[in-house]
Formats: sequence, structure tokens, C-alpha cells
Amino acid sequence: MSVKSNIKIAPGAIVCNECELKGDISIGAKTVIHPKARIIAEAGPIIIGENNLIEEQSQILNIDPSPVDGQNEAVMIIGNNNTFEVGCEVSCLKIGDNNIVEAKSFVGRNSNMSNGCIIGAGCKITTEETMDENIVVYGGDCKRRKGVDKPVPQHLQIDFLCKVLPNYHHLKKATKKSAA
Repeated sequence: MSVKSNIKIAPGAIVCNECELKGDISIGAKTVIHPKARIIAEAGPIIIGENNLIEEQSQILNIDPSPVDGQNEAVMIIGNNNTFEVGCEVSCLKIGDNNIVEAKSFVGRNSNMSNGCIIGAGCKITTEETMDENIVVYGGDCKRRKGVDKPVPQHLQIDFLCKVLPNYHHLKKATKKSAA
């Protein structure tokens, strides 16, 4: 199945040419997408908010293997100030603000994340649920607890990457507004 790409990049976003973007994707301001990240929107558009950090080999996938009757498109919405660490895979349709998906973790299509959640390294979430705010999933058996505080946004790291990445990688240009 061939998917026509329609990529919208807000001014101030840093998107490396070496990342793979397919489908209808909107990327918010000050979002950083590392090389070798994959964002695939085959089952519907992906809307990524502001100040998100998407690291190497992360995969954000809106791919539905079995579409529901009458529904052709499922919109994936990612809020602001989220961090997707190296090698994680996310296919859930709703992600709030201030979440961290740590290295090599997996969040399935039937799960949704509210705000301030942390999915620990290597954890796999496949349940059909919307996580409460500030939930921390950790350990080999994916135990859960309520976090005391929400995760701290990665503003310093994003600012640093906005300065450094253009020196070492070619970037995709921000989408220009058309004159109406």
C-alpha cells in the first residue's frame, strides 16, 4: 500500500533528513526528531505537538492491521513536552503532555497515555486502557505506581540539540505558509 506523504513542519522544529517520515504528519515547533527515527502514518494522520524529543530508532506508528468497519482513518495525537527515547515503539492513538517513553519500551495501539506518565526501559504495554496521570510503569513485570511529580520537560536538551544537530546533519525545511 502506497502512502502519499504530506509533512508539515512548524518553524523552529529540528527534523533530520535521515529520519523516515511517511504519510500525513504535522510536527510542532521546537520538536526535535533525530536521524533514524521512524514516523509512519498509514492508518491516518499523526499530529505531534510542541517541544517533543524523538530520539534515534524510535518508532511512532499509526498502522492499523485491521481497520474497524466504516473507519478508514484513525488520528494519532501526541501532546507537548513528550520524550521518546532510543528504540522505543509507540502505536497508541492518544498521548497527552509531559510523558516519557524510555529506551526499548513498547506502547500498543489499544493503550492511551494521559499526562505525566513514564513507561520504563524495556516495558511493554498492550492492555486496552487510558493510563491515569503520573503513572510510572517499571521493572521486568511492568509494575505500576503513582508518581509523586510529573516528569520534568527536556527543555535544556532540546535547546542544546537545536543548536548542535544543524552542524552535523542536514535538516528538513519548515513548511511555508501559503498566501491565502
